[in-house]
Amino acid sequence: MGMKIIDWILRIVAAVILFQTLFFKFTGAPESVWIFEQAGAEPWGRIGTGVVELIAGVLLLIPSKAWMGAFLALGVMVGAVVSHLFVLGIEVQGDGGTLFALALIVMACSAITLWYRRDELPIGPWRNQG
Repeated sequence: MGMKIIDWILRIVAAVILFQTLFFKFTGAPESVWIFEQAGAEPWGRIGTGVVELIAGVLLLIPSKAWMGAFLALGVMVGAVVSHLFVLGIEVQGDGGTLFALALIVMACSAITLWYRRDELPIGPWRNQG
């Protein structure tokens, strides 16, 4: 029972963070536009990332599809962390590193969710091949 609660908490935390950023991406908030301009991916990178984050957030909240959402979220957050480390910097426009920290939180929640649900993955050495 305890692991089930932890699983839900991790998925909800990741989904809430993903959903919260969608407003900024989809409305073209100046901060979002600036971030994706720095990465050379404005506007399609911003909109595309928002769509993938929306899909990931929804899938995270569907128990049978949570591994898919975690996989998508992990991929997007790896990209976000790499962008912060090599293009944007840890602190973006005076945010004190908040966006970077949120990316790390979603990345961690997604990675733990994938590990917890590894038996649901369609491939992998932990699958019963019999």
